[in-house]
Amino acid sequence: MDIWLKTESFKRKTEDTGGMFLRSFKIIMGSMLDVLKWMWYHRNYIIIVVTPLAFLPLPLCVHPDYSQEAKCGFVIILMALYWCTECMPLAVTALLPVVLFPMMGIMKAGDVSIEYLKDSNMLFVGGLLVAIAVEHWNLHKRIALRVLLLVGVRPALLMMGFMIVSAFLSMWISNTATTAMMLPIAQAVLQQLQATETQAEERDFQNAAEENLGFEMESRKIKQGIPDEKNTDTKLQQENGIVIPESMRENRRKAMEEKYSRLTKGMSLSVCYSASIGGTATLTGTTPNLILKGQIDKLYPGNGDVINFASWFGFAFPNMVLMLVISWLWLQFMFLGFNLKKSFGCGIKSDRDKEAYAVMKEEYKKLGGMKFAEGGVLTIFILLVLLWFTREPGFIPGWATVLFNKEDSFVSDGTVAIFMSMLFFVIPSQLFSGGSYGFTEAGKRIKAPPTLLNWQVVHERMPWNIILLLGGGFALAAGSEVSGLSNWLGSSLAPLQKIPPFAISILLSLLVATFTECSSNTATTTLFLPILGSMATAIELHPLYVMLPCTIAASLAFMLPVATPPNAIAFSFGNLKVIDMVRAGFMLNIIGILCINLGINTWGYVMFDMGTFPQWANNTHSIP
Repeated sequence: MDIWLKTESFKRKTEDTGGMFLRSFKIIMGSMLDVLKWMWYHRNYIIIVVTPLAFLPLPLCVHPDYSQEAKCGFVIILMALYWCTECMPLAVTALLPVVLFPMMGIMKAGDVSIEYLKDSNMLFVGGLLVAIAVEHWNLHKRIALRVLLLVGVRPALLMMGFMIVSAFLSMWISNTATTAMMLPIAQAVLQQLQATETQAEERDFQNAAEENLGFEMESRKIKQGIPDEKNTDTKLQQENGIVIPESMRENRRKAMEEKYSRLTKGMSLSVCYSASIGGTATLTGTTPNLILKGQIDKLYPGNGDVINFASWFGFAFPNMVLMLVISWLWLQFMFLGFNLKKSFGCGIKSDRDKEAYAVMKEEYKKLGGMKFAEGGVLTIFILLVLLWFTREPGFIPGWATVLFNKEDSFVSDGTVAIFMSMLFFVIPSQLFSGGSYGFTEAGKRIKAPPTLLNWQVVHERMPWNIILLLGGGFALAAGSEVSGLSNWLGSSLAPLQKIPPFAISILLSLLVATFTECSSNTATTTLFLPILGSMATAIELHPLYVMLPCTIAASLAFMLPVATPPNAIAFSFGNLKVIDMVRAGFMLNIIGILCINLGINTWGYVMFDMGTFPQWANNTHSIP
């Protein structure tokens, strides 16, 4: 009995001890979880404080001979981490050189500040003013609907039409604005297509039932000898004289839903991807392109305006078309298959096609006739593009060379952009009308019509933060040059000279394309381009051979919803899963990198004389 009591007592003590241990473990784990949650919620503050403290030994403990390089490296690392984590707004992080470079003795405050408003910034502002005017007067929607009406509503042609329109518009206005405008149109057309096809299926069933149901049921009664009563086990419908069970009708409905689900996903991805691809075609299409121009002009002052609107378009537009076609084929294969008869459709349009076409036509009618303001914006836009192309075409002297740039490059693409965009604030948005000057026929005074743009509209829509972001990149490049960090990086990367140039280009493009999936394309190009320029100079490789592919690769953010705003908009519109975007985007990243490197080794090789190391690339220092 005593032994049994002792055993029971020991068991109770063991259970109490185990329970206490378990409770203690739960309390500790709960506390740790609370701490981790608190750290996650306050991660931005932690990153802002901890990052500079963690890397502070770099400028403090390095040998005095490399102190300037170490200080500049500290600033670049700090800004890179702040940009990647976005613990502070990107534009605020871009202002760090204004504070840190003077305090560390790298550059004077005045020299740093002047980097924030270069010619590339003026080109950016002018291009955006044109884009704002186009959006303000809905000219982009008119162009989009007009093209879609020409293309038609068959699935493959519809996808092609949306991709062509999205790519064209994003050459001139922001990728985000293009995607935000095109996706609702795509969704409306697809909904109408689905509704029309569903109604057509119902009509087919009903017509077949009315014509054949009586005859079939009588035949079955005679053959089977069963009484005239309803079959409660299976509901029967007729189609083309064949008895179709209700389950098959349900299967058809599910198949149609699955088809339009795939079509919606494919159309949403085609719009956002083509907007990103289209932005690479023009110098003002997306911010990384302008960063490249600014960095080339900064790092190589005597480059002879090697990157201007015409030269960029000559290389990037064919590359954009090639990427767009292959991307369309890939998305067609993924979401629509390669049934050419169904996808493209041959012959007469069906009723469902006509009804979906009517939806787009109705949207176009809502815009009304073309207004004077739209005509004015379109005229200025066309003139601007013509002036950009003819300013310095390369194969003949341009108008700027003949009139202004005889001795030096006085007039740039930025000059043209600002001049033409100023006309939006001069030209009225409607024609003066009425009886005698200043009065209507009834004798009432006429107020002056507003101009095509006013500053309130510009102030609301202009992304001023990007101007500071561009300036931050130019300031970093200047600091790298003055401190000697560019030379140090170049000499450190000199062993890459043993690797074939095409392999270097592909590897760096892959690196940038991967990096830009989790960081903004602007921050990515700002960080990478000065380093790539130093590397190219050190191994005596044409700087554009690596800088140009990597700049375009920074726009190939196709795999994640958070990679770029167009992806996020498409993700919310198209009922997409992350895996859908990853599967489609991974292959498009590979396609894009291969297309870029094909271009740089063929027509780009000839255009920019990539086979020789240019004389202007020897002058790598531009002391502010």
